[in-house]
Amino acid sequence: MIRAYHVDGKAEIIQAAEPRDALEADILWLDLIHPDLAEEALVERLLGIPLPTREDLKDIEPSSRLYVEDGGIYMTASLVWRAENPLAELTDVAFILAGNRLVTIRYAEPRAFALFSAALLRTHGKCRTGAELMARLLETIVDRTAEVLEIGIARLDELSATVFVDRKAAKRRPPRFLEDKLIDIAGHHRLVSKARDSLVSLSRLVVFLRSLPKVREDQEAEELCSVIAHDIQSLSEHAAFVSNNITFLLDASLGLINVEQNAIIKIFSIASVVFLPPTLVASIYGMNFQFMPELAWTHGYAIALVAMLLSAIIPFLFFRWKGWL
Repeated sequence: MIRAYHVDGKAEIIQAAEPRDALEADILWLDLIHPDLAEEALVERLLGIPLPTREDLKDIEPSSRLYVEDGGIYMTASLVWRAENPLAELTDVAFILAGNRLVTIRYAEPRAFALFSAALLRTHGKCRTGAELMARLLETIVDRTAEVLEIGIARLDELSATVFVDRKAAKRRPPRFLEDKLIDIAGHHRLVSKARDSLVSLSRLVVFLRSLPKVREDQEAEELCSVIAHDIQSLSEHAAFVSNNITFLLDASLGLINVEQNAIIKIFSIASVVFLPPTLVASIYGMNFQFMPELAWTHGYAIALVAMLLSAIIPFLFFRWKGWL
């Protein structure tokens, strides 16, 4: 799908089958969402520049993500999406400055784009150049990344409150409670890690963008990029702090698990010590009597087997009920 945004904030959908020889002069932004070959060919013909393919966006080399070619400025950044889901992901988005227009190519729908397009429709005529429009879009993306970090912090605080409780509350926990929380900690770490990777990608993009003469000549875009660079640096430091907190929570959870396991082993050790003397006495004297009435029982052997089986099953069920296994 090709969504076109005009300077006055009006938006329209451009169909690949439409007979169109040129774009309107007031179209400032072309947003390509899951474009097919026909839509890519149409935009390439209208703009006169080649578009990167989906495979090109996955290239991690800086020379393949930030470059100038055929009059177009090509930039690729990795953005966080599906932050509300347990498994956050990164998606690669291409930003292209072609003349005075911004072209974006994406195969996912990060929430920052929906927020920015909605704001763009409300603020008619606020952006006059493609460089300024891209700077404001990057500003929204960075704000959304900050929101993702806040989501991770809120989840981490909630998880920390459930892990660190008093002894009475800890005793009421179901078995393997802390082991299950390790999976939640891994999910929070993944979210923060994806946010940090996105910030690194955005930092490289902003540095490249600020080095362009087109941006340096645009005072509004230059000031926005300066603010964005400062915000990215602050968020990167904050993400590192959150990552350290996650590491602490992981270490603390593992420590609590070890404490609980040591307590269970202590109980088993005490039980072994308690029953060891009777076992020793039975082994020495139990089979050395001349008369044993049980030997004459018709079903004595079967009864002995059942007694041995019950003596193994009953302690196992008891330990399982106490949550020691």
